[in-house]
Amino acid sequence: MSNITLFAQIIKKIDRSKFNNLAREKQTDKANKGFNSWTHLVSMLFCHFAKATSVRDISNGMRSATGNLNHLGVEQAPSKSSISYQNKRRDASLFKDLYYSLLNSLGQQIGVKRTKLKIKVPVYLLDSTVISLCLSVFDWATFRTKKGAVKMHTLLDYDGKLPVYVNITEGSVGDNKGAYDIPLEKGSVIVADRYYNDFPMLNIWDSKGVNFVIRHKGNLKFEMVKERELPNNTAQHILKDEEIILTGYQSKKKYPDKLRRVAVWDDENQQTIEIITNNFKWAAQTIGDLYKSRWEIEVFFRDIKQLLHIKTFIGTSENAVMIQIWTALITILLLKVMKHQAKYNWYLSNLVAFIRLNVFVKIKLQKWLDKPFEDPPKVQNQGVQGDLFPDYG
Repeated sequence: MSNITLFAQIIKKIDRSKFNNLAREKQTDKANKGFNSWTHLVSMLFCHFAKATSVRDISNGMRSATGNLNHLGVEQAPSKSSISYQNKRRDASLFKDLYYSLLNSLGQQIGVKRTKLKIKVPVYLLDSTVISLCLSVFDWATFRTKKGAVKMHTLLDYDGKLPVYVNITEGSVGDNKGAYDIPLEKGSVIVADRYYNDFPMLNIWDSKGVNFVIRHKGNLKFEMVKERELPNNTAQHILKDEEIILTGYQSKKKYPDKLRRVAVWDDENQQTIEIITNNFKWAAQTIGDLYKSRWEIEVFFRDIKQLLHIKTFIGTSENAVMIQIWTALITILLLKVMKHQAKYNWYLSNLVAFIRLNVFVKIKLQKWLDKPFEDPPKVQNQGVQGDLFPDYG
């Protein structure tokens, strides 16, 4: 048994001193009226771990842990009005900066050994996901005539399966426009879908020494310069490997250099995938495997939407929505750290569900992560049972 709750032990993974430094830099505790930045963070993490659906649920849920709040660094459970007020007022960039700080410290512990990709350079997966909102309530989140939304433009690290960059915009912002400010690491590779066929942007990536693997649009105008030799019988799904130049007036002007075009047969979906890249050294098989790895970012979007609380929002202001999304990202980072540290082979969905059931239970976190299901004690035989009908003959 533990003296503090499971939730309190999870919260302890966050360096309180670093968080306090961030709060001081941003002056987010100025006139906080008793509901300081740390209490705000704990309340929002409780929202995600317990999947609370309203400020009432957060307030009542925190009150149910009376006597345990001191282990969370919280003096008293927040009221509904305090949560609502600070969600609207407190600078959401505090939680954004905390996510990146935790990514630099805790995120370094996460990483998987590559089994499919045969290259050693950093691999990043680029995509966006739309989070729908009611336009009549979230009138700032323009998307369509009668529908509101925000869009998460995300650059995901392939090894850690965590975002290294997130840009949250209105839903109407195009995928390529939301990706212009992504960090560029020389020698790395960015994998993306056809919506990132933005040749000025690709030209910038190329000039910075960044490799890209992008699915091209069906109407791409090009001319073949050289046909490359196809791989041997071990990769028969590679249909074409060629060097091309763009022939469209505008596209050629925006990207004048040669490109490599690889066509791959996708047996699972029974379709041909046509890919362009600026890398001429890797095997065609590697180019195909890189694009196939893009599925990991779809898995990430599915997990954050299904397992955490970002489909509905407890506040209607833009700042409240941003706080809820950034604290969701902090939550999934903590979950993946725990999953990585556990000896038990957790599915992320099961880990989330079990924490939700035990959020205020006093058990040792690491022991529980390693062995969530205790084996029943073995019953010792106390003696030999006699015959029901003994033979006295």
